[in-house]
Amino acid sequence: MKGKMMTDIKEQLKSMAETVEGELTECFERPFDAPDIIISAMKYSLFAGGKRLRPILMKETCKMMGGCPDDATKMACAIEMIHTYSLIHDDLPAMDDDELRRGKPTNHMVYGENIAVLAGDALLNFATEIGLEGIAEVPKEKTAAAIKAMTILMTASGVNGMIGGQTGDLLCEEDQEINEEKIRYIHAHKTAALLTAAIVCGATIAQASESDIAALTEYGLDIGMAFQIADDILDVTSSTKVLGKPVGSDVKNHKSTFVSLYGLVSAQEKVREFRDHALAALKTLPVDTQFLTDIANYICNRALD
Repeated sequence: MKGKMMTDIKEQLKSMAETVEGELTECFERPFDAPDIIISAMKYSLFAGGKRLRPILMKETCKMMGGCPDDATKMACAIEMIHTYSLIHDDLPAMDDDELRRGKPTNHMVYGENIAVLAGDALLNFATEIGLEGIAEVPKEKTAAAIKAMTILMTASGVNGMIGGQTGDLLCEEDQEINEEKIRYIHAHKTAALLTAAIVCGATIAQASESDIAALTEYGLDIGMAFQIADDILDVTSSTKVLGKPVGSDVKNHKSTFVSLYGLVSAQEKVREFRDHALAALKTLPVDTQFLTDIANYICNRALD
């Protein structure tokens, strides 16, 4: 039964990802007053694959909470662009120095480090343009909610979110006194912040209640933590062929993780704890949360099988 459930959610995500792919393609169907190489570099990483989990979560949460998912489409595209820009920059020689992402050469390996930096910058700025376009397109009575969602997204992407977490991650490589509190900060900001934003933005656009948004925030933070710990586990247990990126990079970059701190078995137990806490938060919602339940299990089971 477990295997069938995993197959079902994978097929569901694949179909949803194809829809997001088309929406992202539409974003580029406009004239650009820029050298072709920068547009090519942006599209190279944006369309290099990926599960499109964050835009899917945003649109599906909006729908789940009684909103119109079309109102979240452009902001969903924006979050995927922001996620992609972060990957381009993470892979740079000055950061993780990786040569493979999603089974393909990383952006700087194809376009050079200078263009890769600019491609990441361009995607972040383009994400803002697209998100603001989305706000302008929603009905007037929803504008305030859309602006609030955009604020949530940009905060989660910035110094109080993903960038703060990435900075902590870099400092962690030289920290000889790393502990669980520091690792939790990194995971909560570098990974969980953007995943949580996807969910909360969707609920905000749907004009969900504060109590429901609080429960979804709790769920998002928990699955974000579980997602990163699962990734750390797979960095030890999986292969480059399966992951599409180099394994063993945490050891190479001297990164401290739940795996290095507590060992594989205890790290897997942490994944279960975060999953169970996330599922408990969903039970407080007055709507059908089956999709988010399946997502939590999908995220966690890949490191527990």
